Amino acid sequence: MNIKVITTNEGKNHYLQQVESVSFIHQTDAAMEAVNIYPEITYQTISGFGGAFTEAMAYNVLGLPEAKQDALIADYFGEQGIGYNLCRTHINSCDFALGNYAYVEDETDTAFATFDISRDKKYIIPVIKKAQVVTKEPIAFLASPWSPPAFMKTTGEMNHGGKLKPECQKAWAQYIAKYIKTYKEEGIEISMITVQNEPEAVQTWDSCVYTSEEEMIFVRDYLGPIFEEEGLEDVKIFVWDHNKERLYERTRDILKDEKANRYVSGIGFHWYTGDHFEAVQMVRDIYPDKELLFTEGCVEYSRFAQANAVQKANMYAHDMIGNFNSGMNGYIDWNMVLDHKGGPNHVGNFCDAPIMCNEEQTDYEKRLTYYYIGHFSKYIKKGAKRIATTKYTADLDVVGFVNPDDEKVIVVLNRTSEAKHITLREEQRYAKVTVEPQAIYTFIYQ
Repeated sequence: MNIKVITTNEGKNHYLQQVESVSFIHQTDAAMEAVNIYPEITYQTISGFGGAFTEAMAYNVLGLPEAKQDALIADYFGEQGIGYNLCRTHINSCDFALGNYAYVEDETDTAFATFDISRDKKYIIPVIKKAQVVTKEPIAFLASPWSPPAFMKTTGEMNHGGKLKPECQKAWAQYIAKYIKTYKEEGIEISMITVQNEPEAVQTWDSCVYTSEEEMIFVRDYLGPIFEEEGLEDVKIFVWDHNKERLYERTRDILKDEKANRYVSGIGFHWYTGDHFEAVQMVRDIYPDKELLFTEGCVEYSRFAQANAVQKANMYAHDMIGNFNSGMNGYIDWNMVLDHKGGPNHVGNFCDAPIMCNEEQTDYEKRLTYYYIGHFSKYIKKGAKRIATTKYTADLDVVGFVNPDDEKVIVVLNRTSEAKHITLREEQRYAKVTVEPQAIYTFIYQ
């Protein structure tokens, strides 16, 4: 039986390239350098992969020539693309917008008669619709607020943190419900929301702070009940949506309330404070009924300006493998497309993205991170299950899956400067493979 081998290796100019397949040897004597695969031991179900439709992303796409717009969308969502089917967008503005905006600016408009998504209709929605046309399956959408409108906040502004006014909690929940219904009228089903992007961060851009108790109360007494009243009880509510180092205690402190727990479908997390894979595993073990979504991660220029392409790509694959091995269900990258500066961003918080436009806005470049993400998103199907693997060395990152059609998908990352030999072994058969340095591999077989 042949094993299909796909690799990305910057040093050899291989990008999601299928190389010579290898065959299983039906013998039982393999012991050294083993990467063991146990398909009968299954873990969490995979919900999908994708990135974020921000205003900055959409602005960049729409600034390209039309043929390039279509090609770029196809690279993410088309038949030959990397299979994105799980995407995030923002409620009101975020830092990767052209400026602050809200759908209601008039604080006297308590009925939201002036609720207006024309800004989204100019940028985000047209690009989402382009993706919907070419995608192989419907895209599942997660929406996150960075800040309520300024008049609902204690500080009177969207930037620099502040809190939701207690007297505005019901109105803010109704506002989120209005957003979901308005997007549905545009043909876009928002099936998941997070309560707040990064609720413990006071940022120079759109931000709003919640303690664990405040987030719990908002879900329990306002957002959950309003969703029920508005016929939106099928929309999943995710909490936290911040870094992994506090993932466990934040989850614990919110879900200890039985009523809040009933409304919460899952927990979102980011990567900006390091691996903390153990925190993901703890939440998976203690709350097995909750979905775990990676909702944002990118290479920040403020922290990793000197990182080369391989280092950035390794950051992605290492984190994805660690999170999957710890129980993550789905993965959402941050901006899918940025300009040559890493924006636009209305406070200059420039970052990297898997696809970057050139300075003239006439073309775009797929970065190495795009291909590394593709080693997962292109081959691991919605509904796949993670399967058990073991490995002989910490020098390799390894994760395995079985697709709904019983196809096995094994991803192996070598972040070292030396080639590694592996014996890919499943029960009574094995295959000898060389994993080149600074390269990623996807092995596929029935």
